[in-house]
Amino acid sequence: MTGDETSRFVRLRVEMVVEVGDAEKLTGAALGRIAEDEHMPAEERTHAEATVQEDVAEAIAYLVDPFDLVSQVPGTELTQASWSSELIDYDPDSPDWDPDEHDGDEDDEL
Repeated sequence: MTGDETSRFVRLRVEMVVEVGDAEKLTGAALGRIAEDEHMPAEERTHAEATVQEDVAEAIAYLVDPFDLVSQVPGTELTQASWSSELIDYDPDSPDWDPDEHDGDEDDEL
């Protein structure tokens, strides 16, 4: 591609492992975020509240917003985002948790 043909779109991949030290505080913050959402229908609100009370991973998903991650980056606009969270078994000393695991050739992922 020449300079005129290059894409203006960039895929940013971020993977994080978060340790939850206070599940009650996390759940409370997620419930607060849900309560503040004036555009959420009542049925969806009830479901969301139950979900975050049952699963801290869902609570994190309600609090982490990709827009917040890039909103202050000059010259950019978030055009699409998706994210998920899940509970995992994590051992930082395990060779299975290589932080450079995904730094290989992008063609390997296809």
